[in-house]
Amino acid sequence: MSDFLLELRSEEIPARMQKGAREELAKLFRREMDAAGVSVGELTVWSTPRRLALIARGLPEATQAVSEEAKGPPEGAPDQAVDGFCRKNGVTRDQLELRDVKGRMTYFAVKDIPGRAVKDLLAEAIPTIIRDFSWPKSMRWGDASLSTESLRWVRPLSGIVAILGEELVECEAHGVVSGYATMGHRFHHSGEITIGSADDYAEKLRACHVIVDHEERQDIVRAGAAKAAEAAGLKLVEDEGLVVENAGLTEWPVPLLGRFDEDFLDVPPEVIQLTARVNQKYFVCEKPEGGLANAFICTANIEAEDGGTAIVDGNRKVLAARLSDARFFWELDQKTPLAVHAEKLARITFHEKLGTVADKVERVAELATWMVNAEVIKPDGLTPQDTSELHNNVRNAAWLCKADLVTEMVGEFPELQGLMGGYYAEKEGLPQEVADAIRDHYKPVGQGDDVPTAPVTVAVSLADKVDTLTGFFLIDERPTGSKDPFALRRAMLGVVRLATDAGMRFGLSKIFQISMALQVKNIAWLHALPFAEEFVKYETTNLAQEMEPILKRAALAAKDQKQAELIDGALQTAALLDNFLSDRLKVQQREAGVRHDLIDAVFALGGEDDLVRLLARVHALQAFVQTEDGENLLAGYKRAANILKKEEWQAPEALSYTPEGAEKDLISKLEILESAVDGALAEEDFDFAMRLLASLRAPIDAFFDTVTVNDEDANKRASRLELLARFRAAVHNVADFSKIEG
Repeated sequence: MSDFLLELRSEEIPARMQKGAREELAKLFRREMDAAGVSVGELTVWSTPRRLALIARGLPEATQAVSEEAKGPPEGAPDQAVDGFCRKNGVTRDQLELRDVKGRMTYFAVKDIPGRAVKDLLAEAIPTIIRDFSWPKSMRWGDASLSTESLRWVRPLSGIVAILGEELVECEAHGVVSGYATMGHRFHHSGEITIGSADDYAEKLRACHVIVDHEERQDIVRAGAAKAAEAAGLKLVEDEGLVVENAGLTEWPVPLLGRFDEDFLDVPPEVIQLTARVNQKYFVCEKPEGGLANAFICTANIEAEDGGTAIVDGNRKVLAARLSDARFFWELDQKTPLAVHAEKLARITFHEKLGTVADKVERVAELATWMVNAEVIKPDGLTPQDTSELHNNVRNAAWLCKADLVTEMVGEFPELQGLMGGYYAEKEGLPQEVADAIRDHYKPVGQGDDVPTAPVTVAVSLADKVDTLTGFFLIDERPTGSKDPFALRRAMLGVVRLATDAGMRFGLSKIFQISMALQVKNIAWLHALPFAEEFVKYETTNLAQEMEPILKRAALAAKDQKQAELIDGALQTAALLDNFLSDRLKVQQREAGVRHDLIDAVFALGGEDDLVRLLARVHALQAFVQTEDGENLLAGYKRAANILKKEEWQAPEALSYTPEGAEKDLISKLEILESAVDGALAEEDFDFAMRLLASLRAPIDAFFDTVTVNDEDANKRASRLELLARFRAAVHNVADFSKIEG
């Protein structure tokens, strides 16, 4: 057994491509070895800006000799069939064997394949791996680049090291020949390094100022940056993505701390951090008491003789130029009020079928305002003056929430949209509630993102997400499979989290309907349909109520079939959104540890879009079925349901049987329990409703122990089936137990 080393050396490999390149190298190596019948165990793959390295431990010296056979046509088959079989398997007719297969002599091709030296297999595999390597971006170079058949690589390939044990694996890829020699650090070591085997590779490179293990370099960057900040009495702002990137940019990382002019701290800290991170790959630091410090940490690629003073000074100058640009944008944007910025949104297309960003803002403002008027958003203890102020703040925040999209700062850093609008609103002297809503209305963006709870922010954020959902569903741009180009799954999860975290007691279906009405109104104006003026007559709420007849007139008045289909589709879209909401809620609850069958059991009741009430019922059910009473009641329910299904039970018109014993006890219990459960559900005391259901366990057990359901007496049988149906219905008031597994 021998260890194999492969190093592919080139000019600079972008840091963002190195992880994928390591995975690609491992995948292709395993593919080639598997195809050759070589078992591959432990693989180590490293990367630096100038090389990819792979070490495979314990490769055999040679492959085993094997015998392969293939079954062919029967004896007497046409010559064409037999000759084709021979060609396919690389044998001649006289090499075929005849064997009895179920009483019929059949041709077999048998090939003895001798073992091969793994060294020879590697020599063939390496050029194939290089040729098949997939990079996000690649290039051709030199005279050979005139041909499209020339090698493509991320940067010009300059060297191959291929050693099995201590033997050179001789191979060549587009003029680059394998050898024992590699190169050390670009500045710290001149000349070639001779590698003896996989065992001395990493240490020989380390001696020449190259740390080939990318994870070790990441550890150095992470710890070195934190230590440099601590030595200056500061705290590093952690950024794991920046750690990986700096490790991918250096072969001998040396974190160094520098300072920039304190005057730049007048610029929002997020702008400073993003400028340092995106443009220069620098870390930033915080003061012990909090707030951004005028310090940055860059990662040098050399051990400088002056301790890094000149490197830090050069980086400081570059950062100062970047921060000067950022401060210019910051000051320039403030010279124009957000309301004036917002007027420019009419020049930006949101979607060709849904109008401009200004059109979207108008819909969001109208929907958010309606939610306040309809008391969808209703904070406790509001005076009439407070309500009026809430109404004004919601409308203003909605009108201005996208205004920063046309600012210079967001043009430079799109990641800051919303955030910069909040800062500009504060500087302009707008109410803090308005500034906060502008800043946070995109939230929650991801699963771990904060969820706004301030009423103004919730109204604007919810309206924005609902408008996006209804718009794209209306134009049939719904998510399909893994494709979701407009992030509609994320938007719906945001709607769910906003509604539940804010304790919003309002059906989302109604909000979808109102939003759909606004979308249809917008489409009518966009397409200049003859009936567009009709929409002026309707308030938002009335518009939703009148939507179906208006839509039918819209389809008739449309200029072409495509317009007619687009508008007619709105009639079905609201129902699709309800289903999409259910799907996303199920996904969210499953990820939170709620059993999928319990979610289905509650959803199956239907007619429920108050998410707070729905989830309270789901969580109460989950707690109940984990108890002994819950398990036994579920067993009793399933037994009753199976009997009813088997008997194809239908409610009888009249019964003339007087129950006794366990039947009578069960009826008495149901009579008491039914009204009590209804009361508990009306009070939304789902835990109590579950406990009431638990009291059915004893009488239903006694019923099955002592009563024969399928009695010969038709009246008795019908009465007992009716009783089981009543028991099933009582349980169904809480959840559809047929959906519960177990």
